Amino acid sequence: MGREDTKDAIHRAHMALPDWRDKTTAAHRSGVLSKWSSLIKESAEDIAKIMTFESGKPLAESRGEVNYAASFLDFYSGEAIRTNSAGGGFISPSPFAKPDGAPRGKVMAIHEAVGISNNNFAGLITPWNFPIAMITRKVAPALAVGCTCVLKPSELTPLTAIALETLAKRAGVPEGVFELVTADRELTREVGDEMCGNSIIKKISFTGSTPVGKLLMKQSSDTVKRLSLELGGNASFIVFDDADLDVAVSAAMSSKFRNAGQTCVCSDRFLVHKSVEEEFVAKLVEKVGQLKIGHGLEDGVTMGPVISNVPVKNLSKKVEAAISEGATCVVGGSPLSNLGPNYFEPTILTNVDTKSLIWCTETFGPVVSVHTFDTEDEAVAMANASPVGLASYICTSDVSRIFRVSTALECGLVGVNEGIISSASAPFGGVKESGLGKEGSALGIKEYLNTKYVFLNC
Repeated sequence: MGREDTKDAIHRAHMALPDWRDKTTAAHRSGVLSKWSSLIKESAEDIAKIMTFESGKPLAESRGEVNYAASFLDFYSGEAIRTNSAGGGFISPSPFAKPDGAPRGKVMAIHEAVGISNNNFAGLITPWNFPIAMITRKVAPALAVGCTCVLKPSELTPLTAIALETLAKRAGVPEGVFELVTADRELTREVGDEMCGNSIIKKISFTGSTPVGKLLMKQSSDTVKRLSLELGGNASFIVFDDADLDVAVSAAMSSKFRNAGQTCVCSDRFLVHKSVEEEFVAKLVEKVGQLKIGHGLEDGVTMGPVISNVPVKNLSKKVEAAISEGATCVVGGSPLSNLGPNYFEPTILTNVDTKSLIWCTETFGPVVSVHTFDTEDEAVAMANASPVGLASYICTSDVSRIFRVSTALECGLVGVNEGIISSASAPFGGVKESGLGKEGSALGIKEYLNTKYVFLNC
C-alpha cells in the first residue's frame, strides 16, 4: 500500500468521523473498547504465536505483550466516561462582575477531540518491537474520545496489526474508524509523507527512532499538527554501593535482555559503584549463562533473535570498536551464526569508554556496557550526559537517595530496584530528544483532546 491507498484510508476515516464522534456516547465507545479487549484475550494464544513468528520474541514474552496490549483498552474504556475525556471539562468562578458586584456569567472549559469541524482524527505510526501493545496504547485513547484514526504499523510486523484490526471489527468498531495502512520498506516513506502532509489529519503519534521522529516533526510543521513522539533512549542503570545485588541483577536481566535488548527503555549504560563492580558482574554473568537462546516457539527459550541481520552487523561493529578502545569482553561478543543470521550472543563488556559508540548511542541488542563510578554526583552526571532522556534505573537501599537521584535524573521514567516498570496506568514518555507528550495513564487521553473556552453571559 502506498500514497494513494493512504489517501483513501484518510478519506474513509474522514467520512466515518461524524457518526463516531457525534452520534455515539462515551459509554458506547467505552463498551466497544471493552469488547475489543475481551476478544483479544480470547485469541491471546493465536496472537502471541503470530507475534513470535513475526518479531522473534519468545512465546512467553508475546503472551505477556498481548495482556499488556489489552490493558490499554481496559484502561481507556474507563477513561472514556470520565470528566477528563471528550465532553467533559470544568467550570471556573467568573472574574466578571455585574454593576452591583455580583458575579456575571459562567466560565466553562470543554474537552473536545483534537481538531475542528470534521477533521478530528489521528495518524498513528507504530514500531515492530511491540507490534500489538504500541497500537492499542495509541488507538485506545483516540477512539475513547471520539477520534477516528489511520494506523501505519511497521513493515516488519504487519500480520499482528491485521489480526488486531480483525478483532476490532468484531468488537463493533465501525468501518473507517480504525483504518490500517500496511506498506513494505520501499513504500513506507511515501505513506509517512502523506500522513504528515495531509491537512485533514490533525494529530500524529509516532513511536520509533529519534532521527525519524525529527523528520516527522519537520514534515508535520506545514500543517501544524499535534504531535506525540516516543523516540529513542539510551537508558542508564546505576548500581550504588548499598544496593541489594541480587535484586539489582534481577532488574538488570529483565531490563536488558527482554526482547533481546530491543526496547526503547532497555538499559544500555550500566554505571556500577567501584566497590561492588566485581560482585555485580560475576552475578550477572551467572544469570546470563542461564539464558536459553533460540526460536521463540521452542520450549524454554528465554531470548530469541534480533529483528534482522542488520542489527547483528551493527552490534558486532560496536562491540569490536569498544574492545579496541580498551573494554573487556567478559562474556559473549559475537553473532550466533549456528542458530541463524539474526542471533547475537548475550554480551557483557566492562571498562567501557564513555566516549565509545556503544556507550553514546542506543544499542538495541543484548549487550551490557559497564563503567564504574566513585560518587553519587559522578554517577548522575554520567547518566545525564546524553542527548536523550527516556528511562533510567537505580538500585539502592537508601530512601533519601532514591528521591534525590530520581529528581536529578534527566529522563521521563525511573525504575527503582526494578527493570520493567511500564503499565497502562502510568504515564510513559521522555524528555530531551526522546520525544514529546505522554502515553498511558489519564495524561495519555489529553494528547487527543483540545480544550475550548466558552463564556456564558447569563
